Amino acid sequence: MFSNNLNLEEIRSLAKDDKSFQKLVGLFNRTCETELAYERKLFSIIKEGLPNSFWYLKDAMTEEIIFYSDSVESITGYSFDELILMNGGVLSLVDDDDLPKIKEAMHKLRSDDNSAYVSFKYKSKTKEDKEKILRTTIAVMRNKNNEPVYFKALTFDVTDIEIGVEDLQREIEKLQHTNEAKDKFISIVSHDLRTPFTSLLGFSEILLNDQELTEYERREYLEYIYDASKTQLQMVNYLLDWAKLQTGKITIAPKRVNLKTIVTNCISVLTGSTIRKGLEIKSDVSGSFFINADERLITQAITNLLSNAVKFTPSGKKIYVSANTFKKGMIELVVRDEGIGISEDNHAKLFKIDEKLSLTGTDGEKGSGLGLTLVKEIVEKHHGDIWFYSKLNEGTEFHITLPGAKNLILIVEDEETIRELYSMAIKKALPNYEILIAGNGYEAIGIAMEKLPAVIVTDHNMPLMNGIQLIEALSRKYDSMIPVVVISSFIDRELTGRYNELGVTKMLEKPVDYNMLAEIVKELIQKEN
Repeated sequence: MFSNNLNLEEIRSLAKDDKSFQKLVGLFNRTCETELAYERKLFSIIKEGLPNSFWYLKDAMTEEIIFYSDSVESITGYSFDELILMNGGVLSLVDDDDLPKIKEAMHKLRSDDNSAYVSFKYKSKTKEDKEKILRTTIAVMRNKNNEPVYFKALTFDVTDIEIGVEDLQREIEKLQHTNEAKDKFISIVSHDLRTPFTSLLGFSEILLNDQELTEYERREYLEYIYDASKTQLQMVNYLLDWAKLQTGKITIAPKRVNLKTIVTNCISVLTGSTIRKGLEIKSDVSGSFFINADERLITQAITNLLSNAVKFTPSGKKIYVSANTFKKGMIELVVRDEGIGISEDNHAKLFKIDEKLSLTGTDGEKGSGLGLTLVKEIVEKHHGDIWFYSKLNEGTEFHITLPGAKNLILIVEDEETIRELYSMAIKKALPNYEILIAGNGYEAIGIAMEKLPAVIVTDHNMPLMNGIQLIEALSRKYDSMIPVVVISSFIDRELTGRYNELGVTKMLEKPVDYNMLAEIVKELIQKEN
């Protein structure tokens, strides 16, 4: 019996006409409990629908839509009034490829007396032409003659779930491919690690036991052992570094570093090799380029690229290093040589862990075949890219992109007026630098960690955390400290000594000469360059 507690006007508001009203009343008579609280809750669910889902009621005889829950509009973009005018209602939005299976399922539900419900998943287009993936379950209500009277359908928006499943599947496939590649790589490396030791042991045994060897032969065998051992050690080191990067055992510790300084250091390391081969490395990297990178790892990557260029470039030729802005926030470094180039057959093998490519240099130099794989891993860990262009006997150029570090100065001061005065003076002296503001040390640490400023200007006497505590906290975060200028209302020998121990040599006593402050900041930046 229909409950007196349920408001007929509320039910009437769901129906479009008297016929629909009567059908809904009949449905409620069969499904509603008498408890008022339950009725109200049920009525709310019926009218509004559930999150990410909607339901509808359809006359099985006339195919007329009797009701859609309000949530249908949030999922499809269409209102009740719009949907009932469509032939097929919400099912008219089904993708053409999915329509045949839905028609087949509905035919079975209608014709098979033993069929109580069907479920299917399909693609659908919203009013805004956005593709969604929906899953619908349709149940049939039959009369005493077992003839369909109503179809009740509940539809869930499973778009995000399906996308998540697809992403997960792609990740699984990627991991499976990586595991297969690693298995092949281990097979290759284990072979390459074992093979030279047969010769190494053989030559060592001859040196130990053959007393009739000439001095020339002894030296030749020792040189072979030395060169082979050096190559094997390089391979082991590359392999260990690659494995640590893969497993996260090497922590990327990015900081603001000058790209020109790194490139100069890398070239310096290779000076002996370039002189012996009669090569020249020409660098055109501006001192204004700063990158946000792990200095040790990026130095290793660039050194590997330059070392390869030296290895495969004949005597008398040149190697060029240049840098430019690639796109917003990224710096591009290019290493170009006039060497022997890479054949097209070998292009696809570069960077692949399971396609280790080891070629002999122009002076017979040996390599591990793992250097470029490690470079790629390092660059990608920095959210950069690597690619190359090469033609046989014409040379090769490698491109890598790295995140640029912005020109930023951080002012840490709790007095707003003083902050403004510092900012104005520094901005006038360094118009290309952006000024960041922190009201206390804790706020400064968060900004410094995220933004990597070139210089920090901080007051010593601050609430919550003084200047010394701030610098100690930052020194735990960075291998090398960001240059700091300390301002204090009182400076004595003890305070100066504490800051000097922390690497701070620039201190100013209040009241501050703003022009002097700006010059000190400018000096620190120029020193960093």
